This record gives sequence, structure tokens and C-alpha cells, in this order.
Amino acid sequence: MTHDPSSCCGGHGHDHHGHDHAHPATGAADLSGPAESPIVVEVTRGAMVESVHRARACIVDAAGHVLARWGDIDAPVYPRSAIKSLQAIPLVESGALDAFGLGDEELALACSSHNGEVEHTRRVAAWIARIGLSVEDYECGAQIPYDPDTAAALVRAGEAPTAFHNNCSGKHAGFLTTARHKGEPTKGYVRFDHPVQQRILGVMEQMTGQDLSRAPWGVDGCSIPTIGVPLGAIAYAMARIADPVDLPDARAEAVTRIAAAWRAHPYLISGKDTFDTAMMQASDGRVLVKGGAEGVGCVVFPESGIGIALKIEDGGARAREVALAALIRSTNALTEEQWTRAAGLLATPITNRAGLEVGTIRAAGAWPAAS
Repeated sequence: MTHDPSSCCGGHGHDHHGHDHAHPATGAADLSGPAESPIVVEVTRGAMVESVHRARACIVDAAGHVLARWGDIDAPVYPRSAIKSLQAIPLVESGALDAFGLGDEELALACSSHNGEVEHTRRVAAWIARIGLSVEDYECGAQIPYDPDTAAALVRAGEAPTAFHNNCSGKHAGFLTTARHKGEPTKGYVRFDHPVQQRILGVMEQMTGQDLSRAPWGVDGCSIPTIGVPLGAIAYAMARIADPVDLPDARAEAVTRIAAAWRAHPYLISGKDTFDTAMMQASDGRVLVKGGAEGVGCVVFPESGIGIALKIEDGGARAREVALAALIRSTNALTEEQWTRAAGLLATPITNRAGLEVGTIRAAGAWPAAS
């Protein structure tokens, strides 16, 4: 990975009193137009490549320097659940986390897209009770647990899933906690114009260095707004979590606490048999990983102060995981011993109905070779 001085977004001249728009982290102007998204993952069956996935990706440092890029990183993407760490900032910064006597486990859950296992749901239920609310106050909807064993146990017990099983229930607990602490209405907390969401929008502008007042937006799977942000700016925000040196003191303290909780509780971030949890456990916390819907993924490197953002063009989750593993591998952030534990994440076997291995999902050729 090399540093291209021309793909730089300036020094540390941030305005800490308003929206911080100093570092868009979207690289140098390309008068020839955006580069085509490269093929990053290939899917084999037998001796033939049957399918391929293209992606955009970038690696950025906390000063806004684009260290490596693939495809058009200036175009906006919906970051979906990959930026829950940013959405958790007001929970800490407002004082709500401490006011209700909450700790690292709840903070990790606020950043999670969990499996809906008992380890997750019992903690979320206890959290909601602590702030004087119930599952009825959730506006994210019920969801069948991602974990098949948990889903099967609900069926056997004749129980229906609730909003606690929603993979975003920890994030929503954070939203409700902040609203309670600030004395804001809890009803309608998912709306774009609610103070909870407007506060998050301001945090996203400041962390990504973007004016998002005219950004495209839609409704996420859990009913909150999702805002279109340039991919390079998302990676920049992740780098600022990794190295908050130029953030105001309160913001730096908040992201440091978020990163510590994320690092300390990888199982709460996702759960059994998931890429995010497995990669963080294998790396001993050297990388913090968070996937989102439609092939989006982010990585924070606390020791080197860099961030990664990835968008699989066709939205394929199967490609996101292999591509993220390849990008992490390219940074040399993990030891060979750690990669021994994570080796199974670099490629995913394809099995047929009889359980026979018939193909592989793997990084394409020499990718990633930085452009």
C-alpha cells in the first residue's frame, strides 16, 4: 500500500465549532472520469470461474490521505449498518450512556448487527428496562434471528420473534436512551426530522467532512434514515475513529470509548459463525470490522490509524466478506499466526445440497493491487 501525495485532502485545519467539512477524503480530481470498478471477487465451480463481483474500495488515513483506491470513491453510497459506530457517538457524547449506568457491553451492542442470540437479546431487554421502556417502544420491527439455532428454538417454543431479535436492536436501544436522556419524545425517533436522527446527521457531517444537507437519503431496513456519503469520506471517518488526534476532546473521548467496546466484545457485534466476529477474534482486536447491507463494509485499524470502506457493486454479502479479508490482508496489520486463525475467511467454500464442496468464493487474481 503506497501513499499518493496527489490524493490528499489537506492538513488538520478543522473547524470544531460547526460542521467540519475540511477533509472530504475523496482523492485527486480525475479529468478522465471515474475509474471502472475492478473485479475483486470470483466465484468458481469446478475449474471455471462462474461469476464475478466488482467493487469500489479505499484505504484512508486520519489526515485524509487516500493511501489506496479502487474504482470511483467520490460517488455516494448508502453506508447502511457499516457505520453504526458513528451513529453511537451521540449516545456517549450526550452523557446518556453514563447517566443510565451503562457500559461497554451496551456500547458494543449499539454498534452491532447481531445474530439475535440469547447473549444479545437478554442484554438488550435488560438495557431497555433500565431506561424505563419496553419492546413496544421499538420502531425497527420484529425479525427472525439470523442465528438458525435461535430461530429454531423460537419455533419449538411456539414463540414469535420480537424487535429484540432485530439485528439493529442494540442501535435502537442507543437511540431511545439518548432521547430519554435529552427529554425528547421517543415516539417517532426513527424519522428523519426527529432530534435523534438530526443529531446523528450532524455527527456524520463532522466525521466524514461532508456537507450532507443535499445528500440523497432513503429508509434503512430498520426504519431509520440512511444517507448517501462518498465512499472515501466513509473511510476517512473510520480512520478518525482509529486515530482521533484532531477531534475535539469530547468527540475524541467518545470514539475512543466506542472503539474500546467494539474491540472488547467482538461476539456482541455479530455473533456465532459470522465474519465480523471471527475476523476480530482472530486479529486479537487489531482490526475492528463492521459489515452493512448491500455489500458495504468498514474496517478500523486502531494501531495504524487508518480506515477502509468497501462497496460491492451488486450488493452481494458473500463478496463483501472475502473482499474485506483480502483488503485487511493487504495492509499487513495481522501477524502470520493471526492469519492462521483467520485463513478460512480469505475464501469461502461452496457446497451443494449433499454437502460436497463444489466451488470457492475467493479474491480475484492479484487483487488488491492499489491503483
